[in-house]
Amino acid sequence: MLYYLSKFLMPYWGPFRLLQSHAVLLAGGTVVAAVLIALFLPRLWSGLPHDRGKAICKDTGGMKSAGKPTGAGFYVTLLCLPALILFAPLKFWDMMVVAMLYLAMLFGYLDDRSEVPWGELKKGLLDAVVSVAIACFVFLGHSHVPSGLADMPEFAMTFGDGALKAAAACDSARMIVWLPFVKGLWFAPWWIYVPCTAFILWFTMNATNCSDGVDGLAGTLTVITLVMLAVILYVVVGYRPVAHYFLVPVYAESAKWAIVVMTVAGGFCGYLWYNAEPSKVLMGDAGSRFLGILVATASIMTGNPLLVLALSPVVLVNGGGGLGKLVLLRLAKRLGFDIGEDNVIRKIRFPLHDHCKKNLGWSNAQVLMRFTLLQLAVMPALLMLLIKIR
Repeated sequence: MLYYLSKFLMPYWGPFRLLQSHAVLLAGGTVVAAVLIALFLPRLWSGLPHDRGKAICKDTGGMKSAGKPTGAGFYVTLLCLPALILFAPLKFWDMMVVAMLYLAMLFGYLDDRSEVPWGELKKGLLDAVVSVAIACFVFLGHSHVPSGLADMPEFAMTFGDGALKAAAACDSARMIVWLPFVKGLWFAPWWIYVPCTAFILWFTMNATNCSDGVDGLAGTLTVITLVMLAVILYVVVGYRPVAHYFLVPVYAESAKWAIVVMTVAGGFCGYLWYNAEPSKVLMGDAGSRFLGILVATASIMTGNPLLVLALSPVVLVNGGGGLGKLVLLRLAKRLGFDIGEDNVIRKIRFPLHDHCKKNLGWSNAQVLMRFTLLQLAVMPALLMLLIKIR
């Protein structure tokens, strides 16, 4: 809103032109969201449902959270909304994407409030609906018609005549995608783009949700990811000289999504102030699902959906490993393989933080610190592999 208002305010006072700067808007959204949550969250969490604990994980401290207010992600995201409205100049289809992010949060909050936890099938189907909707809205808002593909100046400047010829050969609207290890562009039709990105959205959301089991863990790891995403969106794919250096297309709208992710990162920093061990409040499914699907959505906005693998490696292994283990065990059973209790696959517990606490004897503080250090060490290396080696 401020971006558009500044055009009318500049004639009355020159400094209003600063509201045309995405950097100023990014900083403003981050600070305002953090202050709003830090000030108002303690006044609101008394009305939240109380956590029931995790009896299945009682040997790793799963019952310590019992009785604490949970579902704080509901208030955190709602308090971020005024900052998003003020500072993020989004267009219609991007607004629809943000609406779906909040719908995912709402499903998580209703599960937090439910006396009987929702079943895996119900949650999985609702997550799938939201994921497909986001993939469709992103395609509708950011795909290009064939005549517009070849007219984009960065094609000729960065990718040469080969990209221009490939673009000219398209016969329908396509999404421009760049992938790791391959120089050049892919022009994905909706029937490839939508299901592939929807799966990435669904998997990342559920992996982040599964990682939320240690005070501050999912929030801290995701805030780190969001900050790096903002850098990529603003400095790499949003800035022509850097994008050309890395041989990636320029996305003019990416700076606006940098504002979105940094505003949410600022808001969750305000939440983490109260979630540090021993936590006073928990974000619940409402917060973890919102964070997970936002990370995947912002990764898609960079033009490389697989970038989420480099940006959120610890979360995907920690939470997503359990989904992989479940699929592997069921597939082995169908194929007639006997994976006994002594097999290493069964011995490794998921989420991985439970394995570290139960089998390795780590404390909550050690899990948080070591997982954070792993994220900070692994993420830059993977980013260089996925962006530079092309």
